[in-house]
Amino acid sequence: MLAGKVYLLEGPEQTEDYYGIPEGPAAGGQIRPEKINRKNVWIYAGGTQMRSGFDNEKYLEMQSEQIRKRIGQFGGKLYMEFGGKLFDDFHASRVLPGFQPDSKIRMLAQLKAQAEVVIAINAGDIEKNKKRGDYGITYDADVLRLIDAFNGYGLYVSSVVLTQFQDQPSASAYQKKLEALGLKVYRHYVIPGYPSDVSRIVSEEGYGKNEYIETSRSLVVVTAPGPGSGKMATCLSQLYHEHKRGVQAGYAKFETFPIWNLPLKHPVNIAYEAATADLNDVNMIDPFHLERYGNTAVNYNRDVEIFPVLQSIFQQIYGESPYFSPTDMGVNMVGNCITDDEEVRKAAFQEIIRRYYQALCDHRKGGMSQDIVYKLELLMKQAGISEKDRPVVGAAREKALQTGEPAAAVELPDGTLLTGKTSDLLGASSAMLLNALKALGKLDDSLKLISPEIIEPVQNLKVCHLGNVNPRLHLDELLVVLSICAVHDPAAQTAMEQLPRLAGSEVHSSVILSQVDEAVFRRLGMHLTCEPVYETKKLYHK
Repeated sequence: MLAGKVYLLEGPEQTEDYYGIPEGPAAGGQIRPEKINRKNVWIYAGGTQMRSGFDNEKYLEMQSEQIRKRIGQFGGKLYMEFGGKLFDDFHASRVLPGFQPDSKIRMLAQLKAQAEVVIAINAGDIEKNKKRGDYGITYDADVLRLIDAFNGYGLYVSSVVLTQFQDQPSASAYQKKLEALGLKVYRHYVIPGYPSDVSRIVSEEGYGKNEYIETSRSLVVVTAPGPGSGKMATCLSQLYHEHKRGVQAGYAKFETFPIWNLPLKHPVNIAYEAATADLNDVNMIDPFHLERYGNTAVNYNRDVEIFPVLQSIFQQIYGESPYFSPTDMGVNMVGNCITDDEEVRKAAFQEIIRRYYQALCDHRKGGMSQDIVYKLELLMKQAGISEKDRPVVGAAREKALQTGEPAAAVELPDGTLLTGKTSDLLGASSAMLLNALKALGKLDDSLKLISPEIIEPVQNLKVCHLGNVNPRLHLDELLVVLSICAVHDPAAQTAMEQLPRLAGSEVHSSVILSQVDEAVFRRLGMHLTCEPVYETKKLYHK
């Protein structure tokens, strides 16, 4: 652990406390205090101010308690479908300032004595070599990553289940690989007529054909590397088998979004629609909840559409359904932990715009349909915002117009707006990053942190020996060179010390950046958008 000083400012009073700053993936690459329990708190991390709108500690306490209650409701055995990202929910941290990306896994870690994890993966996804868009790794590889991560938190992964198994060669080979690693693997099969033919599903020809997953703890968390992996079907199959064995077991669903007790058109819920635009998820008022309880709750179309089928399945298994609405199935307490709605709204607006630009760039690259772009434009109109509400967009465009070259802009967490332009030595993003580090370190803007004499040999290496066409330094190359300069140059050392304070900054580029630069911004915790144009008119772009 590194020692970090964090200043908490509330009203006119200021207190000074020391907190641990976690290292590694669990920290999400961001400086953060371990505990903040106040409303409307300004967080000063090394002098950079960020507004918090979410009480993370309250969330951890409320969420774990709610899950314990649900376990007790079903006599001590609960299968919980866990949607979303467990270790790195950066979407939630972006739209709920103060929410930590690893909050859900930390919450589960509080229940580790009574919890075990089952990971579901669709056998068809193994056969298709399906990849996660954020990490660029296949689903089957991600299962191993997840197991390692769970183990790192002291959580017990009891088994892996191959869903929709149809003797796919790759899935069979994958099972052998997992078993050779000492993991238990089960097979669940395709059920004809699923999900509408309830009488067949809840029979020996349906769930009865699936292999029963041996579990030993009161809370069984069923998670997966991505959507469509069969988490819900795995839970329901287990309920069928448990009932046959005389075990009283229940089912619950954990999804962070949409937030059921926020308004339907709250920016946070609109941001969820923007994030899942390619899945055709649509937020809606839960009609079953409204009819039963007389008040509104927000859910999404897939859960609402499948709920009558789920009720029939529960009735087939138990004789009655324990739930009266899809909202009843959830255990999500996140909406109760928002402390500053205004800040949360601002953050959600930015996320909607970011998703719009991401779709524009994906469409330009040929990876997303124009319909998704139209949908995101509609969501922006519903939220009453446009790209003009993202200050870095206008700043980067204006700088590019002035120079006639690619440009970039950054808005630091304290609101400072800076730009960077393209030069012979540095790309716009690299120049912008240096400007940001100088501003944070209170260094003179005219100061050259890296002399041309150092940059030029690196350019020569890139072009003459490594076959690169572009001699300008990418962000990773820039940071390596800057770190070397920091050994003997106090100014460069001061600049390097500012890197953690970039987390939460907003960045916009007037052109699509390389994957290398995108990855560096992501690792620094900076939120990037790009104009959907390439720097050159070439047909092939790395």
